[in-house]
Order: sequence, then structure tokens, then C-alpha cells
Amino acid sequence: MTMNEVHESTEFLPEHAPRLDWAKLAPEAYKAMIRLDTATRQGVEPTLLNLVKIRASQINHCAFCLDMHSKDALAAGESAERIIQLNAWTESRHFYTAKEIAAIELTEAITVLTDGFVPDEVYAKAASEFDETELARLIVAIATINTWNRFGVSTRLVPGHYTPDS
Repeated sequence: MTMNEVHESTEFLPEHAPRLDWAKLAPEAYKAMIRLDTATRQGVEPTLLNLVKIRASQINHCAFCLDMHSKDALAAGESAERIIQLNAWTESRHFYTAKEIAAIELTEAITVLTDGFVPDEVYAKAASEFDETELARLIVAIATINTWNRFGVSTRLVPGHYTPDS
């Protein structure tokens, strides 16, 4: 039996329903998030921003955001290989630049605040790769995707239907 035959004979589980439409029920907050997201895109390289969004979404288990940002990254020319390897970046550093690794490490530190703070060495590494303005914008980008992730996972947004604007 070929993989296509296995795939065709498999009956997938049904989609879950979202819990609520937070954007409709809290439109001013949603509009504020859109404005913040738009501001986030200014001053952060698109390739780097996509990696940050995907990595934070992996950590936060936000399937909706993973679907969206992986598709956006692919549409922007990112390789599938770098997206696939991102969840195991510590073992596949050679797929990324030093600047990207610093941003990924900072993303993880800000996303998972298990120690209650961002470690000095992680911050210092990011500060050595980015000037102060870039670093401030990167921190805003990381905080923004984490907020989107929290909306996505708490309201159970449904992945699989997003189409990037091309």
C-alpha cells in the first residue's frame, strides 16, 4: 500500500469548534491588536519576524498561529526545511544565522518565563546582534505574538483555513 493509499483511506477526526469569536465580542481590543501587529512589522526583518512568530507559536501550542505563520513564511520564500527544523533549532543551528539564533533564544526566554525573568546571557547575546532600536522592536514583536497565541489557544481558533495574502 502506498502512502497516498494510506492517506486516502484514513478518515481524519472532525475539526473542533472555536469557543467564541473574541474579535467580534471585543472589537476594540481586536482593533488594538491589529494596530500593534502592524507596528510590530516596522523595523523587524520579515524573515526574522516569521521565525519568531513560528517559534513562539510552537512553544505556546497555538495551532492556528502555526498554520498562519508557517504559510506566510513559505509564501515569502522561507524554506520548508528551516521551518521544520525550528522546533529543534538547538540541534540544527547551522540552518540559521547568529542573529536569527539570538532572536530565537530571546523568543524562548520571553515566551517561557519559568525563572521569572529573561536570563542576562540571552539578553546580552541579542544585544550584541541587534542595535537598541532593533532590539526594542524585536521584544515588541515577541510580546505581540505571545498575546496573539494566548487569544488563539484560549478561544481554540481552528487551524487549516488560512490563506496568505500573496
